[in-house]
Parts: sequence; structure tokens; C-alpha cells
Amino acid sequence: MTATSSSSQRSGVIAPYGGTLVDLMVSETEHSAVRASANTSLECSDRNACDVELLVVGGFSPERGFMHQVDYESVVAGHRTTSGYLFGLPIVMDTDREDVAVGDRVLLTYKGQDLAVLSVEDKWEPDKVVEAKGCYGTTSLEHPAVRMIATERRRYYLGGPIQGLQLPDRVFPCKTPAEVRADLPDGEDVVAFQCRNPIHRAHYELFTRALHAQNVSENAVVLVHPTCGPTQQDDIPGAVRFQTYERLAAEVANTRIRWAYLPYAMHMAGPREALQHMIIRRNYGCTHFIIGRDMAGCKSSLSGDDFYGPYDAQNFAKECAPELTMETVPSLNLVFTDEEGYVTAEHAEARGLHVKKLSGTQFRKMLRSGEEIPEWFAFRSVVEVLRAS
Repeated sequence: MTATSSSSQRSGVIAPYGGTLVDLMVSETEHSAVRASANTSLECSDRNACDVELLVVGGFSPERGFMHQVDYESVVAGHRTTSGYLFGLPIVMDTDREDVAVGDRVLLTYKGQDLAVLSVEDKWEPDKVVEAKGCYGTTSLEHPAVRMIATERRRYYLGGPIQGLQLPDRVFPCKTPAEVRADLPDGEDVVAFQCRNPIHRAHYELFTRALHAQNVSENAVVLVHPTCGPTQQDDIPGAVRFQTYERLAAEVANTRIRWAYLPYAMHMAGPREALQHMIIRRNYGCTHFIIGRDMAGCKSSLSGDDFYGPYDAQNFAKECAPELTMETVPSLNLVFTDEEGYVTAEHAEARGLHVKKLSGTQFRKMLRSGEEIPEWFAFRSVVEVLRAS
């Protein structure tokens, strides 16, 4: 649509961050030897398993393993590795094991599967107070990720390259970056939509309208790419969300939408998380990233205060976007009106339109009580899945 769209200067799909899509999966002929080379093993948490998977398939390109201490500290202090690459949050393997040492070959297991072998090149005891302040802007245990690193992550961090043996078995199949890229149109923009909740009508309007943004090419597609790993405790489980996405994809059957699922564990880290998501989506072939108001934000469960300002994530992502050769697409503030359907809140106010509202709390109450959910708010197929679960 405009001369400034990224597709006007690119053939094929955008290159991964760092230029090459990392693939750490060993061949079938190497599998047995790599597995046998391990002298000890560690069981992965759900979060660890997500990190292992994204490292193996190249979602964290150009990283090839868990970060060493120098890179960990560099990312914590300034969202950048010692090699100069942007990175929102450090990628580490944690353990309480005193007997795991530098030089060990560690088999990483997960729910009965052998995922990868980690060559331990670094082991240290992190300063988690510094990590919390650097990554999340607070040391309060009211922040879910601060609480996670303080109470879930264990005493030591391990760094070193990994060799992939198998991807985790999941109820929701997660396409690799290579698989997603193979289904993207050459030379066209790809707009990423990140979410961690079921998609309702307003979300659908938001990401389909993003295809018509001024900085997006005429034949662009949108990649709806929800995170299906661990999120906040009160979020709908990934397996249920997956079912809502599958039903919705079949219902809308829009040829300009691609669907895939991301094995990523949310940190609710606001600006840092926005950067992390942009890097991942570039590796999956995206040129643009929709970023909403207060993206990946969270509140204190005691005071109700937000940990981040409403535009902190948007501003930080926009600042980092040129270095990633990506563009941000601001999330429209859409409302439903009796007269014109979904329009921007500014348009509704200027025209004096009648806005309909339904809060998340009201929606959940209506779900539980069996009340009819208005179709302007939620897709019928999504409601059916949520009620069945």
C-alpha cells in the first residue's frame, strides 16, 4: 500500500534475527550417541521445557543454548547480549543440584521424554534481586515473574549449548519457525498477533484491521500466534485455549490469517516481554508486531496498582523495532456500537454513538450461569468450548 512497507525492499520471507535460523535437533544417526554421552540428568519444569523447545527450533535465534553468566548479566542490565544482540529476558537452566558441574553433559528430561543434552560450560548463583529489578523493574513479590524467580527457579543457573533429541509432546501442536515460514507468502508483510486468552470479536476485528495499516503491504497476512505455555494462575489453561483457537480458525476460514501456537512461558514483563516477543516473531517470519496498550502488564494483587505504564511496552518496542528491522502496529482501541458495529473509541465519542460494554468479570459470570452471550462480544464456537471445559 505504501512505499515504506518492509516488503517493498525484500524478496522472500524476512531473515531470522542474526541471519540464520538456528536448528539444534540432532540427526537420527547421532541421536543414540548424543543421548549416551550424558553423565547425569535434570528434569525440566514446564517453563524449562518451553525454553528448550524454542532454543532447539530456533525461536530464540541466534542463541544456541542457555546463556552464560556474562550474557545473563548483560541481558539483565541492558537487554542485550555481550555479542550485541537485543534480548528481552535471559534464557537460563536452573537447578538445586550441587553435584552438577562445569564439564558435565546433562540429559534434560520432561515428563518421560528425553528432550536435549546440555553441555555445562558455566554455573553460578545469580543475584535474583538484581535480576528482578533489571528485568521486571521491581523486586516486589506481588509481580508474578519476581515471585517465579524467587520461589520456583532454583539456586544455581547453568549455561552452555544444547543438542536437541525430541520436542515435548503437547496437546497443542506447535509448528516450528521453519514450518511457519514455509506457509508465508514471499515478499509480503506478516503481522504478528500475540495473545494468551481466547479470541473474541474485538480481537478478531483488531488483527484483521491491522492488515490495512498504513505501513503494511497490500497482500500481507496476519499470524495469530498465541502463547500456550504457562501464564498466570487465573488464565484459562493452554489446552482449553487451543481448542477455542482451532474451532475459531475453522469457523472464520480467512485466507489472510495463519494460525500457529507458541510454546512460551509468559513473564508478564511489560516492555522487556514486548521485546522478547518481537524477536521470537521475527524468527517465525513476521515483519510487523501488533502491540497493545499495557502489553504483558500485570497488577499488584494487594494494591491493584499497575507495574508498568499503559504505553511503556509500546514505546520500548517502537524504540527497538528498527534494529530488528521490524515495525510495530499500534493496537486500535475498538468498541462496539449499536449504529456502526466496531469502531475506534475516538470515532464513537466524536459521533456520539451508543457503545455497548461487557466486562471480563460479567462474561465469566454469564458463562457459568448459562446466560446467552451476545455475538457482538464472543464467537459462538469459542463460547461452546469454554462452557464445555
